[in-house]
Amino acid sequence: MAPGSKAERKAALDAGAWMFNIVTSVGIIMVNKALMATHGFSFATTLTGLHFATTTLMTLVMKWLGYIQPSYLPVPELIKFVSFANLSIVGMNVSLMWNSVGFYQIAKLCIIPVLCFLEILFDKVRYSRDTKLSIMVVLVGVAVCTVTDVSVNSQGLIAAIIAVWSTALQQHYVHHLQRKYSLGSFNLLGHTAPAQAASLLVLGPFVDFWLTNKRVDTFNYTAIVTFFIILSCIIAVGTNLSQFICIGRFTAVSFQVLGHMKTVLVLTLGFLFFGKEGLNFHVAIGMILAVIGMIWYGNASSKPGGKERQVYSAPSEKTQKHNILSSQSELDQKV
Repeated sequence: MAPGSKAERKAALDAGAWMFNIVTSVGIIMVNKALMATHGFSFATTLTGLHFATTTLMTLVMKWLGYIQPSYLPVPELIKFVSFANLSIVGMNVSLMWNSVGFYQIAKLCIIPVLCFLEILFDKVRYSRDTKLSIMVVLVGVAVCTVTDVSVNSQGLIAAIIAVWSTALQQHYVHHLQRKYSLGSFNLLGHTAPAQAASLLVLGPFVDFWLTNKRVDTFNYTAIVTFFIILSCIIAVGTNLSQFICIGRFTAVSFQVLGHMKTVLVLTLGFLFFGKEGLNFHVAIGMILAVIGMIWYGNASSKPGGKERQVYSAPSEKTQKHNILSSQSELDQKV
């Protein structure tokens, strides 16, 4: 295959992965908003457990059909990943309960700087000036259009810190595990989804009762609520898979930065379907800033030196011998 066609194919696959993630993520947010805000189903942790149970069924079917090949992931690595992922889910829900919506949004924006720190520390990634500035523009834009009232207390701050760090570690760990153990997105989901489903379905009802003071087993499951739960679970399969695909093809930082396009789309669709009272001048300016920052980031990070991994290699034996011979020759000339 010619280099040009390879590059075009990669660009098409990259765009397809992003579109897959954006469509499924925005879809599940809108369905869950209708399920929780309109129909009062507020059991977010248990619902996430159902999402991973459905994803587990999908991976089992894919294995049966032969699309997922046997792979290996050590149990300690699996336990670490599931711990980070479940802490992220519970931490975000608790942070939203204990903090104002404004501070919750600020905490979510802090995931990007934490991921940058993790990539610099563990992956030896270096960012160019333009890449750093584009990330700042995205953060400012999203903050302008999402952050309103900001109030925080000590327990809310602790919950936000746990949520931010566990989310960043989980997303960084996706990329790390895929590289270290040569795992595809389906393979990694096949290992992690069953463990997350089991743990969240066991702990979820207790966490949700603590957060809402309501029992999931006594909720009135009407036909429309059941329909939205099933629809949410089906879309979640695509959301979980597309997240692993995007982080595997790019990095966790790129996934977060460009992923804020979902925030802009959710706000836009929210204004269209759930009322326009939140649409004003500063929200529109924030959306425009965020989109400009995302376009700038995509351009800056793809340029040579925009975002690159620094490789430190030990000198080879041949190089060391050459240096020794050169030093000896210089000494001989001096003598």
